[in-house]
Amino acid sequence: MFSGFMMTTWAVATIVAVIAGVVGFFVVLRGSAFPAHAIPKGAFAGAAGASLLGINTLVGLGAFSLLAALGIGRLGRRGRSDVVTALALVLMLALGAAFLSRTSQYEPEIFSLLFGEVLGVSTTELVPVAVIGIACIAAVAVLYRPLMLSSVVPEVAEAKGVRDYRMQMAFLVVVAAATTVTVPVVGALLMFSLMIGPPAAARALTRRPALAMLLAVVIALATVWAAIAISYRSNWPVGFFVGVFGAAAYALGRAGAALRRHGRATT
Repeated sequence: MFSGFMMTTWAVATIVAVIAGVVGFFVVLRGSAFPAHAIPKGAFAGAAGASLLGINTLVGLGAFSLLAALGIGRLGRRGRSDVVTALALVLMLALGAAFLSRTSQYEPEIFSLLFGEVLGVSTTELVPVAVIGIACIAAVAVLYRPLMLSSVVPEVAEAKGVRDYRMQMAFLVVVAAATTVTVPVVGALLMFSLMIGPPAAARALTRRPALAMLLAVVIALATVWAAIAISYRSNWPVGFFVGVFGAAAYALGRAGAALRRHGRATT
């Protein structure tokens, strides 16, 4: 489990978990779960298109996830954001289906695009994933204060000159970059569960932003590591365990928060 190609698996999964915890914290804080669900579908379509053209799938992932993020952010400014996001989701799924219908890819490769295949990540993918991951962390660090302000008290942020539209666009670009990193590992359909479950559990346990972000990373790491270990032993898809453990983490977080409130009420 800790030799040969598995070392690459552990390294990539660790990067993915850290990115999901950090970026997912703001996804939950800003109520952006729907865009975080839709953007990976754009990435999936891009990966399918890149495979059809015979180019690196990371190129397609990055291009289409960025296109989806910018489209949702731009068009959502002048219309209902939920409608725009839903239409983007449908369009990207349609494009993905069209690309896949023209490719001769065999079934396991298509399956990995949707549900992930962390056990099949190659060493050549490690450096691009690490570079994009570092870029995501750096972007969040630079945007942290204005992004936090616009997420929690948007009226105050506007008064201080922080434009919510600019913050939303910048944040969606970060989500697109995070999607490029995570889709090859956990898949387009389950990527957002890793970006939502652990951060939502962390938010349920504490309201302190820095602590919640750190806790989200820890829970995401535990989720991914446990999913890899059990997937390796059982030969079940890693995406299944990521989804189950992410939902379980949120349920336990809510239960812990409820117990804490009950304890305060009885004292």
